[in-house]
Amino acid sequence: MPRTIFVWSCIAVFTLVLGVMSFLTFPFDRRGKAVHLYARLWGWLILLANGVKVRVRGLGNIESKRPYIYMCNHLGSFDIFALLAYLPVQFRWLAKVELFRIPILGWAMSTAGYISLDRSERKRAYRSIEIAAQKIREGTSVIIFPEGSRSLDGTLQPFMKGGFTLAIKAGVPIVPTTIDGTWEIMPRDSLRIRKGEIGIVIDRPIETTGLAMKNREKLMKDVEERIRANFPVMVREHRDVA
Repeated sequence: MPRTIFVWSCIAVFTLVLGVMSFLTFPFDRRGKAVHLYARLWGWLILLANGVKVRVRGLGNIESKRPYIYMCNHLGSFDIFALLAYLPVQFRWLAKVELFRIPILGWAMSTAGYISLDRSERKRAYRSIEIAAQKIREGTSVIIFPEGSRSLDGTLQPFMKGGFTLAIKAGVPIVPTTIDGTWEIMPRDSLRIRKGEIGIVIDRPIETTGLAMKNREKLMKDVEERIRANFPVMVREHRDVA
C-alpha cells in the first residue's frame, strides 16, 4: 500500500507539472514535438518512481525518421509509460476520446497532437480514421492498441478492425510490438501498483503498400501471430536475467 500511495502521488505531481509546461510551450510548438518529449519524460519519471526496469529488443528493426503504425498488445496502464519512455521516436497515440476529457492530461494529449477515436458512432469513428491516415501519410508515426482496451486477464484479446483499416488507408508499415510485465504491475481491475520488470519486443515492419480492404483479415492475423510469437522471447530473457 505505501508503494501505491507514493507512485500515485508522483503521477499526480508529474502530470500537473508537465501539463503546465505543455501549456506554456504550446504557443511555440504547434506540432507537439516538444510536448511529446515532456510525455516521454513523464513516462520515464513514473517508471523510476516505481522502480520498474524496462528491457527493449528490436530497435534496429525500425528507422527513426520513417512513419509507422506501431501495434501493441495492451496489458495495463504501465504499457503507456513504458512505450513513451523507451520507444525513442516521435509518435502520436490513437486513443479513445474519453481520455481526452480527463483534466490536464486530456489537454496535454491534444496539444501533443494525439488523435482521438470516437467509437460512439460509426461515422465519427470513420472520421477519426481519416484524420489519422492523413497525419500518418504526412510523416507522423502512430501507436495503436488493436485490442481496444486493457486485457482482463493478462492474455491477448481479439483484435478490432479499425487500426488495420487505418494502416491500409495510410499505406505505411505496421510494426508488431509485444509488451509483457505490465499486467503484473497493475492489472485492469486494480489501482494497486506493484514493482516489476517490463519487456518490449519490436518486430520487423509489415508492409501495407498496395493492400486492399479484402486483405485486412490476413493482415490482422499476421500482426497477431507476430505479437504472440514474441512472448516466449521475453520469458527466456527473464530466465536468463534470473
